[in-house]
Amino acid sequence: MLRIPAFRLLGRTGASRVSRLEDFSLRRYSSGALGVRDDTCDARAYFTTPIFYVNAAPHIGHLYSALLADALCRHHRLRVSSAAATRFSTGTDEHGLKIQQAAAAAGLAPSELCDRVSAQFQQLFRDADISSTDFIRTTEARHRLAVQHFWRVLKTRGLLYKGLYEGWYCASDECFLPEAKVTRQPGPSGDLCPVSLESGHPVSWTKEENYIFRLSQFREPLQRWLRGDPQAITPEPFHRAVLQWLEEELPDLSVSRRRSHLHWGIPVPGDDSQTVYVWLDALVNYLTVIGYPNAEFKSWWPTTSHIIGKDILKFHAVYWPALLLGAGMSPPHRIYVHSHWTVCGQKMSKSLGNVVDPRTCLDRYTVDGFRYFLLRQGIPSWDCDYYDEKVVKLLDSELADALGGLLNRCTAKRINPSGTYPAFCTTCFPSEPGLVGPSVRAQAEDYALVSAVATLPKQVADHYENFQIYKALEAMSSCVRQTNGFVQRHAPWKLNWESPVDAPWLGTVLHVALECLRVFGTLLQPVTPRLADKLLSRLGVSTTERGLGELYFLPRFYGHPCPFEGRRLGPETGVLFPRLDQSRARLVNVHKT
Repeated sequence: MLRIPAFRLLGRTGASRVSRLEDFSLRRYSSGALGVRDDTCDARAYFTTPIFYVNAAPHIGHLYSALLADALCRHHRLRVSSAAATRFSTGTDEHGLKIQQAAAAAGLAPSELCDRVSAQFQQLFRDADISSTDFIRTTEARHRLAVQHFWRVLKTRGLLYKGLYEGWYCASDECFLPEAKVTRQPGPSGDLCPVSLESGHPVSWTKEENYIFRLSQFREPLQRWLRGDPQAITPEPFHRAVLQWLEEELPDLSVSRRRSHLHWGIPVPGDDSQTVYVWLDALVNYLTVIGYPNAEFKSWWPTTSHIIGKDILKFHAVYWPALLLGAGMSPPHRIYVHSHWTVCGQKMSKSLGNVVDPRTCLDRYTVDGFRYFLLRQGIPSWDCDYYDEKVVKLLDSELADALGGLLNRCTAKRINPSGTYPAFCTTCFPSEPGLVGPSVRAQAEDYALVSAVATLPKQVADHYENFQIYKALEAMSSCVRQTNGFVQRHAPWKLNWESPVDAPWLGTVLHVALECLRVFGTLLQPVTPRLADKLLSRLGVSTTERGLGELYFLPRFYGHPCPFEGRRLGPETGVLFPRLDQSRARLVNVHKT
């Protein structure tokens, strides 16, 4: 579990003391590893997205998976202060019957189709600032070597046997289905046709000689793994669902197809008449990226966190851990599961024509804007809905108005003519609430703000640990609103720098607000990296002062020096985030005049 201890509160003399100030203690956040059980500052972490099937162009669901992994990885990097301590892989799944059929329908060789669509994913992820360290393609030679080695290990351990497989196969989902998972629906001619109960895709009865994995042997080991680690699969409803699956019989799994039927894939070692099953092939990518079968992979594998969509949960939470156990390895450390995106209440579908192109959204709402929307509105536990008006309303409210407006207020020349981080006056804002005196200006709500922002980094880290990035952003947004309330309450634009009474308090109000902005900018880096860089640069925060290990909040409040006090702000960079509802903005201006 992630532990981020608060450091002792130090008084003005440097001695530790216990008082009401415990609630407002100076916090420095240690560098542990998100998703790694130990708390050493150089602990490793390895994050993965699914590898995406190249039978169609990417949509916002694919981007959402990548953004979740990207935010988790970026947050980890902020904590460990070393990019070398993280690995983050994504990529494309390029084998299987569906690819073979799609290529034939398009009049292309399978390799041509794979090159074309894989390039689209790579370009999208570059455009969206996905900070992956590896993009794996299952057609690469390194992957073929890894898959064939993995196969040989299973074979050597007596877990593969050749037998006659007979049952339902869904080419669209590239999976075998038991009778209980098949239903009948009217087809184009009106006749009842067999389809997958879960996806609705057609299935066909298959009978052929394949290699079969002794999956049935792993039902109890899988149950022990999940019952022994309640956080192995997050959120909890998905953990519970997998345990329910394991209450049922777990039949052995066909792990190859006849090569005369499926030639587009990796040949089974020692048997060219068979092709490795596409899901076994695809899942091994997580090992390929970290150097399997070379010894290097062993230091990374225990730190693995998979980020997946709920539609592929069984493959990752039942088949994959069983295969790993069979090969003598441990299951993944964590499996983070997210739900899907609908569009105006409907499932995305090419037939409905409502598939949202993420590239258009990045252009329309900006890269950081669309990243923020998906991570702020996406709740992993249930499906979330997309529509344009929701995006505009959220981004205008939280990024343009609340955060951007706060930065503009605190750096405007009329209020901050020196263009510096003003001094904090401890007599205006004493560290102990409730003190009275002619110079004391701080109110109870101001101490509540200090407490909220001081505890925000720990709160955010806990939300990341629990795969609740949306809650982390909700907590940040709440603190931004509180800070705007603080500025509005004390109206620095009504105070006068020339007044010996106003000046200390004016500087203090701006100092507190700028300190809050510095915390927000630091914590937003995993979600909106460009916007956060712009904000922190405007505050004069150097690139070496942006990690969580350096995040001292409001040290002057606790009697310690502030390295930013008196520092010149960075150069003016324009609007932090542009309002998207320009027509409404123009209308408001007309009414004001």
